[in-house]
Amino acid sequence: MEFSHTPVLLYEVVELLQCSTGNIIVDGTVGGGGHAYEILKRILPGGHLIGIDRDPNALEAAEKRLKEFEGNFTLIHSNFIDIERVLGELGITEVDGILMDLGVSSHQLDEKQRGFSYMQDAPLDMRMDPTQDFSAYDVVNEYSQSELKRIIWNYGEERWADRIARFIVDSRPIETTGQLVEVIKRAIPAAARRSGPHPAKRTFQAIRIEVNQELSLLSEAIENAVKMLRPGGRLCIITFHSLEDRIVKQTFRTLYNPCVCPPQAPICTCGRQPIVKIITGRPVTPSASEVSDNPRSRSAKARACEKI
Repeated sequence: MEFSHTPVLLYEVVELLQCSTGNIIVDGTVGGGGHAYEILKRILPGGHLIGIDRDPNALEAAEKRLKEFEGNFTLIHSNFIDIERVLGELGITEVDGILMDLGVSSHQLDEKQRGFSYMQDAPLDMRMDPTQDFSAYDVVNEYSQSELKRIIWNYGEERWADRIARFIVDSRPIETTGQLVEVIKRAIPAAARRSGPHPAKRTFQAIRIEVNQELSLLSEAIENAVKMLRPGGRLCIITFHSLEDRIVKQTFRTLYNPCVCPPQAPICTCGRQPIVKIITGRPVTPSASEVSDNPRSRSAKARACEKI
């Protein structure tokens, strides 16, 4: 299946990054290369883009998409949390901007065999990096009932987490996404299924987040990214649900105000100074026309900070 992904908040992100000629920019989730293409147009001549992605299919697609800029970009199969190591191996000590586009791509949702979608029957997988061993099958079939309840409640914000976890354990082994959807439907009372999103949406989100460690590593990844920015360099992050956005917002605030003195202290004595300034007081969201053209952009939010 050809890799297809429509970049979200494309021009807004490029403006937030303040891309200009000669810049070195990292696209920490390069995907199909949509954002990277627009960034490269702004930073050449003299600039360079480093594209990182966990999905080898995405890197292959980005290579084709960016072909006309050959020699001006480098693509790396890795996780953006490892940005320090990746840049160190390239001999780069600081960059002008970093983009992170979080969540699952349209291609990953649409590629049936990847098992991300609750709308198609496929093997339980959900790995963004298909080379890793741990998959949705392991979560669904090996986690205890209490562990399942925890992730479905914490990562899916699902009110029926306890029942869903119990029904999953009682229905094992579960081999496919279709089987899992049916278990979830049985667990959620009929009256609760008549309104709101698809009954499996929150549980699938929770399992995907657990498989790919999307939230547990996010704050650390942000801190690592800021370390690699030059003073005045910017970090921009696109999120797609409230859990991600909350972590980004809080981590930015902590970097802006790292003081650890007691709130009642009359003056700061810890000596910790702000590391960034926050560029987006409120997150940037898609226009009505973008949402109309690309409904999957509806929940997107972009936040940016600048290293001091």
